[in-house]
Amino acid sequence: MFMKKITSLIFILILSGILAFGQDGKSKNYVVGFYNLENLFDTYDDPAKNDEEFLPDGKNKWTEAKYQKKLHNMAAVIRSMAETNGRFHSVLGVSEIENRLVLEDLVSQPEIAGANYQIVHYDSPDVRGVDVGLIYRPDHFTLIDSESIPFDFDSDDIEFALAEEDRDAFKTRDILMAHGLLDGEEFAFYVAHLPSRIGGKGWDLRSRGAEIIYSHAEEMAEKYPGIKIVVMGDMNDNPTDVSMTEFMHGKENPEDVGEGDFFSPFMSMLKAGYGSLAYQGVWNIYDIILVNETLLNAPDGGFRIRPVGKKGFYGVVYKKPFMITQRGQYKGTPFRTFSNGAFIGGYSDHLPTYIVLEKSNN
Repeated sequence: MFMKKITSLIFILILSGILAFGQDGKSKNYVVGFYNLENLFDTYDDPAKNDEEFLPDGKNKWTEAKYQKKLHNMAAVIRSMAETNGRFHSVLGVSEIENRLVLEDLVSQPEIAGANYQIVHYDSPDVRGVDVGLIYRPDHFTLIDSESIPFDFDSDDIEFALAEEDRDAFKTRDILMAHGLLDGEEFAFYVAHLPSRIGGKGWDLRSRGAEIIYSHAEEMAEKYPGIKIVVMGDMNDNPTDVSMTEFMHGKENPEDVGEGDFFSPFMSMLKAGYGSLAYQGVWNIYDIILVNETLLNAPDGGFRIRPVGKKGFYGVVYKKPFMITQRGQYKGTPFRTFSNGAFIGGYSDHLPTYIVLEKSNN
């Protein structure tokens, strides 16, 4: 037990900064990612939230023991990614969280406490009571300001299926924007959880969500020339869908990315058979990360996205055996928290995704 504690302490010290530089000492590699935490709710009744299912006497019988198991599982995945990458994420966007409290409980888990993660969070009007959030390492990222961007129907290019008289009642997650300095370079990080695909609907709503993000990012680029922008989230669409290709201006190939475009690294990965979640036997990548042209084509000495792994993809869908269902009807799919209404103690129905940013040490 003593040796295990010593080993854990050494690991935390290493990941707190020693390995911020690349193996050759000539570059820095920072990890930026996204993870849908699948209904990370606390056990307390919040009258302002639709949290009845996640109470001790609710449908899911959501006890303190189950909540603590869920926190441990989420931290275990984040820790596993740190062990794989040799460093904790510098910035990690998350979705399906109830409030700030659950993020505070998450970042204090012993598996990841050594990263000293700080939190950016706003309450959203979502009907399910879930929000998006962002955690970051303060030794890598200095937060300047942040904003919660609401959903609206103010579009000239989208014809909405939802009747105008019903639009005021429509509630969904706000979009989070965090603006700051990543190792001295100006960045804006957007975290989104776009409207659901339930019933096969909502392409117009997801397109509007993407349009809102893109418009705000354009304003940031105009206000802060040269700013590097990362957009991440559970888009409830694939990288090849119209919301991501047309309204987010996502491009599959780096050479096709021009000024005002975003590079979409998970588009080629989807076509190659990768997936972050499975539905009715089909793998999708809804957990998408895009970067603007400034970050893609940065000159030497500045952060830019780099390929990860032997296959040359610019993104990673993180998948380890312990995160995957090993038997039964859903064998081979993400090992989730509940299955057919029963608590099975898994992790999430989504796999996390991430990119790596590299900065040469000139």
